[in-house]
Amino acid sequence: MALEMVPFDIETTGFDVTDEVTVVGLELSLGCRVFLQADEATLDGDVAALETTVGERCGTHVKLSVHASEAALLDAVGVFARERLHGEDVLLVAFNGERWKDGFDLPFLRTRLAATDVEWPFRDMPYTDLLPVVTWRFNLVVDDEEQSSLPAAYGTLVGEGLNDRDPFDDSAAAVTAFENQQYADLVTHNVVDVLRTGELGAMTRRYCSKSDYSLKSLTPTIHDT
Repeated sequence: MALEMVPFDIETTGFDVTDEVTVVGLELSLGCRVFLQADEATLDGDVAALETTVGERCGTHVKLSVHASEAALLDAVGVFARERLHGEDVLLVAFNGERWKDGFDLPFLRTRLAATDVEWPFRDMPYTDLLPVVTWRFNLVVDDEEQSSLPAAYGTLVGEGLNDRDPFDDSAAAVTAFENQQYADLVTHNVVDVLRTGELGAMTRRYCSKSDYSLKSLTPTIHDT
């Protein structure tokens, strides 16, 4: 039986080791599960309205939880992963999440988990990065330039549908949105990235063999029981 792909993506306040994770999003069969770092008072307690807004923008069901600190957010992601993903036939996937000598999401997460002393959330599950599969196994050259970013690769291989739903031109805008408490735009961008990753993953499965994916275990050498 094929593993179920679970796409994920994070948003942060920047790229420095002291910057923080602001959003973590994952896509499951019933929709997207999103964790947001925010003061719930700034949302007037209306998390459901934010869920509805983002869900309507992105065309999917969204389940959102709000956490007052980065540590609380990361801990909640770990609880969710252990309860919903542990022991399941799932394959965690990202686009430039972590590759050989490169990648963003997983290295950033490790640093912030260490800084906040929170347990590693993704254990007992395999992981693969879609960026090498997409760039090595498909032609992405348009007008002599390779379209290797997530929006560009998605637009080239899948279409512009989700690209039109993204409120940002690039992920850097997510930093400003968090600072300005523009949470609907911030979460929408994250969900769009998660969905783009999922659709690219589904597309690669139609045309690529199992040997084209480089799988690795995310279980740490030592972890809490």
